[in-house]
Amino acid sequence: MKKPFIIAIAAVSGGGKTTIINLLNKKIENSIALYFDDYDFEGPDNLVEWVHRGADHNEWKLDPLINDLKAILDSTKTRYDYIFLDYPFSYLNTGMNDFIDLTIFIDTPLDVAMARRILRDYSNSTPEDIMFDMQSYLSGAREAYLAMLNTVRSDSNFVIDGTQGKEEIVEHIKLIIKNHMKVIQ
Repeated sequence: MKKPFIIAIAAVSGGGKTTIINLLNKKIENSIALYFDDYDFEGPDNLVEWVHRGADHNEWKLDPLINDLKAILDSTKTRYDYIFLDYPFSYLNTGMNDFIDLTIFIDTPLDVAMARRILRDYSNSTPEDIMFDMQSYLSGAREAYLAMLNTVRSDSNFVIDGTQGKEEIVEHIKLIIKNHMKVIQ
């Protein structure tokens, strides 16, 4: 039996990772998706301080995700052709490198990602909640977003324009996968 092809999709928060992976998982047969946000990882408590220390992605202990990946790969009951990872680090965490076959970064402008986050996270919140988040963004969180753009984007195999429609992005990723599979066969 062949090993599933593992594709990591990265983007800043609000960049479209989850939406795109949900669509890919529906459109590509015999696939499964794992989502970074479904796990409780040991990692830096303060992302801004983490960035100031150099943003070492190995500070994140990704054992729960790695264990789930191993379980899927070792399973004799269900075999998948593709595993999609909603995973923000590309190849930057060495614990994950041996698993990932391809990384794709959805390059979404920070203003678009911010608007999506506000719409997604604050539909039932007060204006004060939104104001607090905007203050946090301006007082340091923006640095973490920029650090991601400068490290994860450049560490990815492919970069896709995140301002495209979700169907266009999905079709682009399907084409990348198809072409990449031809190269490795």
